[in-house]
Amino acid sequence: MHALDTTDTGAHEAAWGGSWLYPHMGTTDEGSAPQDYMIALRHVALTLDADPAWRAWWGRSGLTACELGIVAEGRLDHLRPSADIRRCGDRLRANFTCALPGEGADLPTRAAAEVPAMFEVIRQAMSMPGLPPTPPVPTLPADVPEVPVTTKPLPELPAELEQQGYLTLAQIQEFFG
Repeated sequence: MHALDTTDTGAHEAAWGGSWLYPHMGTTDEGSAPQDYMIALRHVALTLDADPAWRAWWGRSGLTACELGIVAEGRLDHLRPSADIRRCGDRLRANFTCALPGEGADLPTRAAAEVPAMFEVIRQAMSMPGLPPTPPVPTLPADVPEVPVTTKPLPELPAELEQQGYLTLAQIQEFFG
């Protein structure tokens, strides 16, 4: 999904007119995209986008928008997510990785913790004031459309090289093109 796409956003439709936050969803999982988790992550991001306190907080950045790329990694196992945060003109491009949740995980609760944690990294990188409180995330409606998810399998490494176990900075920088 391109940052300026105006796809159906359900309860967040009004927020797109003056949006500052443009979530992009991705996965390295070679199977089907983890739609339920992608929907939950995007829902939290759009909730932050529509919140007046978060909008005011972002306004202090001096940038017009944040393109937030979230890549859920399938078979990878590492202790910390990768992050790439770059200024691109009047926008911030911030790409993060996160682990796919296991079976039975509480996806809304996990997403509600994951997305603000990404903004804490952004806040520190930009030396911005503390984050506002995370607003209550409304329950998702039952008829949420699928979220576009960019899927890119990791390249196969020669057998003599040890598996890297995570996306490299170059891979996360180029994930969304």
